[in-house]
Amino acid sequence: MYDDLNLYIDGEWRAASDKGTKSVTDPASEDQLATIAAATETDIDAALKAAERGFEVWRKTGTWERAAMIRKTADLIRGRVDQIAVAMSLETGKPLAEAKGETGAAADQFEWYSEETKRIYGQIIGSRNQGSRMAVILQPVGVVAAFSAWNFPALLPARKIAAALAAGCSIIIKPAGETPASCAALIQACHDAGIPKGVVNFVTGSSGPIASQLIRSPIVRKVTVTGSVPVGKQILALAAEGVKKVSMELGGHGPVVIFEDFDPIEAANVCAPTKFRNCGQVCISPTRFYVHENNYDAFAGRFAEIAKSLKIGRGMDDGVQVGPMANKRGLETIQSMTEDALSRGAELLAGGKVPTGFNRGYYMEPTVIGRVPDDAKVMNEEPFGPIAPITTFTDYDDVMTRANSLPFGLAGYVFSNNLSLATRAYEDLEVGMVGVNEMLLATAEAPFGGVKESGMGREGGAFGIQDYLDPKYVKIKLSETTHG
Repeated sequence: MYDDLNLYIDGEWRAASDKGTKSVTDPASEDQLATIAAATETDIDAALKAAERGFEVWRKTGTWERAAMIRKTADLIRGRVDQIAVAMSLETGKPLAEAKGETGAAADQFEWYSEETKRIYGQIIGSRNQGSRMAVILQPVGVVAAFSAWNFPALLPARKIAAALAAGCSIIIKPAGETPASCAALIQACHDAGIPKGVVNFVTGSSGPIASQLIRSPIVRKVTVTGSVPVGKQILALAAEGVKKVSMELGGHGPVVIFEDFDPIEAANVCAPTKFRNCGQVCISPTRFYVHENNYDAFAGRFAEIAKSLKIGRGMDDGVQVGPMANKRGLETIQSMTEDALSRGAELLAGGKVPTGFNRGYYMEPTVIGRVPDDAKVMNEEPFGPIAPITTFTDYDDVMTRANSLPFGLAGYVFSNNLSLATRAYEDLEVGMVGVNEMLLATAEAPFGGVKESGMGREGGAFGIQDYLDPKYVKIKLSETTHG
């Protein structure tokens, strides 16, 4: 169900050059699931050279041929959804149904970009005179170094791999050490789809040294990362040394503004299940709930009721809706945030502790805290876990100032049936994505990304491929010879 994993370099799976390994832990039991290869400098050098060779092959492969292989990768992933989802549930703790949904979403990325492969359009520019012609062509940026997070271990790598392949780039991907098997399954699908050796490479091990070696290499011309804001800043500094093209999707702290005209019970029915999806470990998770004062009691009461009803357990067990958190440090952070909010006068409406009977694993009850002051830690630091802070507002300008007060700007949400009010609000929120009366934003055909410290560039949709392409302007002076 969950096997030891090696590196994938130059079209083959191989052990680390020194046979070194690292452990993968089951977050539901804290037991070892398996081991992964710990890449050495020699291994990373081999991956870089393989990607360099692979790029020269792939960039010259016809677009329709590339598209066919990328689409076949999507088909293979869909055909293996059950086995991939089991591995994902084991390594993340997420419910099996969520793991299956994520695997399907990863396949969607490959399908979407198989189609975008054939639609990389340049531009013809009207010349000022008859003696010249001007055009812009789009060319693949080169070898890509990609770094992915653990919370969506198939979808996040898929966004990067599929877009890079569509653009004609080769890629070296470093998945999160906590959740490598889901990404490895994508790599195997690429291999089985016939993608040439060296085009896709997969390395695991110590994140810091691997990132430093990859990003500092002159072979790498593009860096993409999904991770925390501090990690993103470190990678951006490394990339700046070589003036590398960078795109990054970093942390968020999604404000939810629920206006007085919207039914608070309906809003809670939408917000609560979304908040606790993947145990709250979602970068676009709704994480700060601003509810009009007149609707607070109804909204908070229904939200807490739903939180208390959710079934907690191992992701592989039937009916489980909330699994364990992915690691101990995340659990400790949520516990600390809960204690801090309560010490500042917030009220505990649901959860707040480790569930009864779960003595092993990183479990936390879905937690709801009400009337949370703006200076509480949970209102200012990304709460990457099953905690929902709720506060109130009465004035539009005040709530927008509060919602935009943080350096994050990934996703935000607005609930209102007043078209003018909703439009004004989604335009005023300083984020890269907004859901209006809706919270399921991620889809292959739409651009995913943030503003401010939540990142730069976009993944997914027609915009997603642009970060893997360089525009080249060409001006041609025509011969003065005339033909009779």
